Amino acid sequence: MTTAPLSLEHIIKPSSISEGKAPVLFMFHGYGSNEEDLYSFAPELPEELCIISVRAPYTLEPFGYAWYAINFDAVQGKWSDDSQARESREKIIAFIDEACKTYGLDEKRVTLLGFSQGTILSYAVALSYPEKIKNVIALSGYINEAIIAENYTEKEHQNLKIYASHGQVDQVIPPEWAQRAPEFLSKLDIEHIYEEFPVGHGVSPQNFYSFKKWLSDKI
Repeated sequence: MTTAPLSLEHIIKPSSISEGKAPVLFMFHGYGSNEEDLYSFAPELPEELCIISVRAPYTLEPFGYAWYAINFDAVQGKWSDDSQARESREKIIAFIDEACKTYGLDEKRVTLLGFSQGTILSYAVALSYPEKIKNVIALSGYINEAIIAENYTEKEHQNLKIYASHGQVDQVIPPEWAQRAPEFLSKLDIEHIYEEFPVGHGVSPQNFYSFKKWLSDKI
């Protein structure tokens, strides 16, 4: 399938479904990475999925990209640009609509898969627009309530399904940050799974097979 010139750069693996609208999985990479990173999972995921791996909009030298800036300040320490993150949230939801229309995909069967900063954005998109997202696979990230749409608590989240996982020795994003997700999701009546694996800031083979099995049941 030829990649169309849409609002965000991306690569695409077509669905094996030849008739009707295919379900779609959007991939969102971490800080400083690119669209090739998570795309390595694509050959191992269910063939009926159309897989679209998206490049973040902000360039990081020398060759990476980011969904929002992370600043290192002598006074404030490390801090994230939440305003830029909210802009990326809107860019992503617009891109999802655009891609589903352009490629003829099933807008009622949209799954997001994120890693690290891509997970933080995936949570923000799904919790802000639960009517547009069916599933989320949240790898090595956390929920940043400051970048979720202000009216998110007024929305219906019961149809959203979330798989979250984290490394027990993650030195980039502390496990305690990720561990807050289950309580947050329970308050919104969101069906979810949270798992931890004996790794750092990455995805172990066991983690991959666990979310792959979960996804196969949820498509």
